[in-house]
Amino acid sequence: MAQVKGIRQVAWFDCPGGGQVVVERGMAYIGHMRNPHGTSVVDVSDPRQPRLIERVEVPLGIHSHKVRVGNGLMLVNHEFLNATVVRGEQAPAGFRGGLGIYDISRPGAPRLVSKWEVTGEPGPSSGIHRFDFDGRYAYLSPTSEGYLGNIVLILDLADPARPVEVGRWWMPGQWTAGGETASWKGWAHKCHHPLRFGDRLYASYWHGGFVILDIADMTKPRYVSGLDWSPPCPWPTHSTVRVPFRIGGRDLLLVSDEDVVRLEGCQPYNSAFLWMVDITDERHPVPFSSFQLEHIPAEEQPYMTGCHQPVEKITGYEVPVAWFAHGLRIVDISRPHAMREVAYFLPDPPPGADRVQANDIYVDERGLMFLIDRVRGLHILERV
Repeated sequence: MAQVKGIRQVAWFDCPGGGQVVVERGMAYIGHMRNPHGTSVVDVSDPRQPRLIERVEVPLGIHSHKVRVGNGLMLVNHEFLNATVVRGEQAPAGFRGGLGIYDISRPGAPRLVSKWEVTGEPGPSSGIHRFDFDGRYAYLSPTSEGYLGNIVLILDLADPARPVEVGRWWMPGQWTAGGETASWKGWAHKCHHPLRFGDRLYASYWHGGFVILDIADMTKPRYVSGLDWSPPCPWPTHSTVRVPFRIGGRDLLLVSDEDVVRLEGCQPYNSAFLWMVDITDERHPVPFSSFQLEHIPAEEQPYMTGCHQPVEKITGYEVPVAWFAHGLRIVDISRPHAMREVAYFLPDPPPGADRVQANDIYVDERGLMFLIDRVRGLHILERV
């Protein structure tokens, strides 16, 4: 049964499951989880009657589940995933992962301007996973020849037809071609995605925690500090979202772990949750509180039960969070030592699914919330 408090559904739009949704000027752009569905453009100018106006497809073997828009451009990721191997799919010969760059001056007719491709041999997990975009620069998490796992890379799109790499950063141990040796197994430490705030990048680094990078000089991103709590906590770090205002005179970072791929050797926990980190002295980040749903049982839960990610642009004390099998949760951070839930929206599972899988949340300039399920459907919601 659906469980709702303080939130009203404006509309539900039936579409293939998605990994990300962003909204600009009454248009919702949805990156889908499974090919051939790539990116959908949905007119939500009347949020009560969302309407599909275009869909960009991707070939078999390719994953294009993330999208960003700005300055008349739409950027989408192209990534090979292990799941495509399991399904026996074969990507087209010569296809490489990377970034698709589209002109959306006419949102209903996205036009491919160029494609920036990663280096190295195509294979499972090669390409770009997540990224940020400010209308000029894209902050990427690509794989790259000679490196172990995804790194941080800044791309200049002043001329979208000719993207230019500006700078890159990697965690020491990733540059295998340079003779570095990792202290971790496999791809446990890899960039999940960087988020820009001012002249800083806050980059989640999977089982390597997160890092703060100074990008005042984008050609030479500089390590400021980092923090890793995995182990002892078993989950990878997913999102590092800067709170854009001070609370109690402190600078804060809201960090989510993702309820997947638990690290071997860690003690079992019930499911992933949120952390609040004090970065007033950014050279010494300090986690000082956390938030977990009270009703989740103490014992270990199935994957994708707990936290996934908060909204990536915080606009007030109430922060919407996509919480996988528990839908949308609104967390009040006004007292950062004692975060609390003030509203929630847990719909019935979408058709064809056993349970809800809330994957991403976006809040537009109207205050409407867009919640995409990774299996099926987009909920358009408002706070009441």
